[in-house]
This record gives sequence, C-alpha cells and structure tokens, in this order.
Amino acid sequence: MRLLLVEDHVPLADELLAGLGRQGYAVDWLADGRDAAYQGATEPYDLIILDLGLPGKPGLEVLREWRAAGLATPVLILTARGSWAERIDGLKAGADDYLTKPFHPEELQLRIQALLRRAHGMANQPCLEAAGLQLDEARQCVSQRGREIDLTAAEFRLLRYFMLHPGQILSKSHLAEHLYDGESERDSNVIEVHVNHLRRKLGREVIETRRGQGYRFHGVAG
Repeated sequence: MRLLLVEDHVPLADELLAGLGRQGYAVDWLADGRDAAYQGATEPYDLIILDLGLPGKPGLEVLREWRAAGLATPVLILTARGSWAERIDGLKAGADDYLTKPFHPEELQLRIQALLRRAHGMANQPCLEAAGLQLDEARQCVSQRGREIDLTAAEFRLLRYFMLHPGQILSKSHLAEHLYDGESERDSNVIEVHVNHLRRKLGREVIETRRGQGYRFHGVAG
C-alpha cells in the first residue's frame, strides 16, 4: 500500500517514515502544503496522512481542494492536542479520521488499517480476511486452513494488496505503483517473482494470471 505523509516537523516525519516502512507501507513524504496539493491529486495513493499546520498552504485548504476535485482517497489528519475546533473543521472538510499529537505509533498503525479496510468495504477485525486466508498484519504472516505460513516483507506487501482487492484484475504496473514509493525503481519482473513465491506457499489457484492483463486474487477454494 502506498501512502503520502504530509508533515513539516522533520523528527516526527523521520520517525513515522521508519515505522510505516517496517509495517510494509511504501511512503512518500512532503513538508509543504503546495507540493502536497498537487502530488496528492496526481499520484495513486491508498491513504494520505495530513498535518494541518503546514508551510506554503494550510492542510485544511489542501484537503478542501482535494475533495472539491473529487479525490476519494482516505485522509487521516494530524492535529495538536486539545484543538477540537481543528478536528471538527477537518472532518467537515472531508477527513476520514484524525489523530491527536502526541500519539502512540501503534494507534496510528491501527487507524491506518481500519481506514484501508473500510475503503474496501471490509470489516475491521484482528486479521485481514479474504477468500479463505487470514493475514496477521502485526506479525506479517498468513493462515490458510489453520496452517500458519511465514512471509517475506515483499510477499507480505503484495499479498496484503491482493487481499484488499479480491477478484479484481490488477496489472503489473498498477501493483508496482501501489507497492513502491516514488523514489523506488519499479520492476514489473520483480512482481512476477513474488507472485510465484506466493503461489508456491499458498497454492497456484490462489492467484490467477490473466494474459495481457495482469493477476486476479481468488484465495482458497473449499
């Protein structure tokens, strides 16, 4: 999943980038509201974390611009402690959730998980469930018919994306756009390698190849 972090406080941004990276997210970081207004509207993000006190252009104005343009990407706003008016204004402007600074990293992680699942019409349960698989995002492993299977970091990122989009045809280029940040080299052949690794661990029927189109996640039959 590819996230945009818009935060001008560098120490906090560094901490969040490291934590989100360990959780398997590809994260782009911006510190200026003007840059965020453009990039958030033009790049295919799965979720945006937005601080409201930004240089260049206030976060609230950026959010209003995105929603006025029809951007439906989930947005989690960060606000100062006790600033209830900011939180209300943010929700009115179209934010999906908010988090008050300072916050515990695990709370941010859980709120991100909940927003991503809600965006795909899924219940917010302890594990991500789709097509007979249960994915433990905290431990980055998957259970299939009661059997727990370890995953590499890359396999986990790819399987999580498939499980949030069951039954959809996903091209290699689409997957690369959502699994890597803007600075990473995107090699579609690497996607194919990780798909084959998942098939060996979960069964070939789990991920179907659609020639000339990409892949479709089916999960487990029976």
